[in-house]
Amino acid sequence: MKKLMPALMAAVLMVSAACGGGSKFDLALVTDKGTIDDKSFNQGSWEGLVKFAEEAKITHQYYQPAEQSDDSYLATIDLAIKGGAKLVVTPGFLFETPIYIAQETHPDTYFVLIDGTPHDASWSSFVTGPRTVGITYAEEQSGFLAGYAAVKDGFTKLGFMGGMAVPPVIRFGYGFLQGAEYAAQEMGLADGAIELYYHYTGDFVASPDVQAKAASWYNSGTQAIFAAGGAVFFSVDAAAEAANALVIGVDVDQSVSSPRVITSAMKGLQASVYDAVKAYHQGNFPGGQNLVFDAARDGVGLPMETSKFKTFSQSDYDAIFAKLVNRTVTVVADENTTDGSVATSGINYSKVVVTEVS
Repeated sequence: MKKLMPALMAAVLMVSAACGGGSKFDLALVTDKGTIDDKSFNQGSWEGLVKFAEEAKITHQYYQPAEQSDDSYLATIDLAIKGGAKLVVTPGFLFETPIYIAQETHPDTYFVLIDGTPHDASWSSFVTGPRTVGITYAEEQSGFLAGYAAVKDGFTKLGFMGGMAVPPVIRFGYGFLQGAEYAAQEMGLADGAIELYYHYTGDFVASPDVQAKAASWYNSGTQAIFAAGGAVFFSVDAAAEAANALVIGVDVDQSVSSPRVITSAMKGLQASVYDAVKAYHQGNFPGGQNLVFDAARDGVGLPMETSKFKTFSQSDYDAIFAKLVNRTVTVVADENTTDGSVATSGINYSKVVVTEVS
C-alpha cells in the first residue's frame, strides 16, 4: 500500500478517535462515500450488523474514511482491525480492490464485501479469500419491479437519476427501463406511450446541480424520478417537494424519509449482512464464496406495505415477483457496459422512449 500523506492519515485518525477512542470492538463497518444515517446503502448494512451484534451482545463500531480512495479505505480498514475488529463489513463496489489487498494483509480477519467481488486494480486478478465473502444483488430485478409497478399504476412520464455509473447503479437503471417496457407491453399501450429521462450524476452526494436537473425534469412533466444514488435522493426529493411530484427510493424503504416516496427498489442489505455476521459467529462463515441475492433468495423487492400505489395491488406484485423467481421473466443486467449508456444495452424499447440527459 502507498504511504498516506500526513494530512490524510491525521484525518483518518480523527475519524477513528470520534468512533470510540481507545475502546476495542469485535465487529466493524467501514462506510464508503456515505454515512451510516444516509437512509440508504450504508445505513441498511450498518443496521444488519447492529441487529446481530446487539442480539449476541458483541461490541461493534463503524469507521468513516477521510476520502474516496483505495489508500484511505485501506487505512481505515487497518484502523478498524487495530481497534480489535475480527470481522469487517465494507458496503460498496468501491471496496473491491481494497478488500483484494486487505484480505492478504490481514489473513486472520474476516471480511464481508457488499456489492462486489475482490479484484486487483487492473481487473486482471479476482480472488475471494478463505475468510472473505462477496455479496451482490440482482439490482436489475429490483429496478424492474419499480418500473413495472410505476407503469401499471398509471405513470407515463418517468425519470432515472443514478449516482455513479458503477455496475449496481447501472443494473438498477436497466431493470427500471425493462420493467416499464414490460408493463406497457402487457397493458397494450401505444409505441412511445412512456417517456423516460435517464442520467448519471457521477457521484453519490446531494447537490444544487442535481436538484436543479431534477426540478427541470419535473417542470417538463415528469411525474416520478427513480433516485438511485445514495444522497442523490435528498436532492431529487427536494425538487419533488417544490414541484408537488413523486420519488422512487432505492436500496432500503425510503418512505420514512419523505411522504413523496411512492415505493423503493430495495435489496436485502440488512438481512444479508445480518446472516453473514451470524454465520461468522456460529462458525460456518461462507468464506471464499461470491453470493448473489436475487428474487429467489428474497434479495430484492418493493415494500408493498408502505408503497403509495393507487391501483397496483399486492396480488399484482406477487404475480410479477413469482415470474422473476421462476425465471418466466428474465431481466438483462448488462454488466459488461463501461459507461452505463442506454444505447449500448442491446434491448429494444418500443413503448418506452428514453432520453439520455448529459
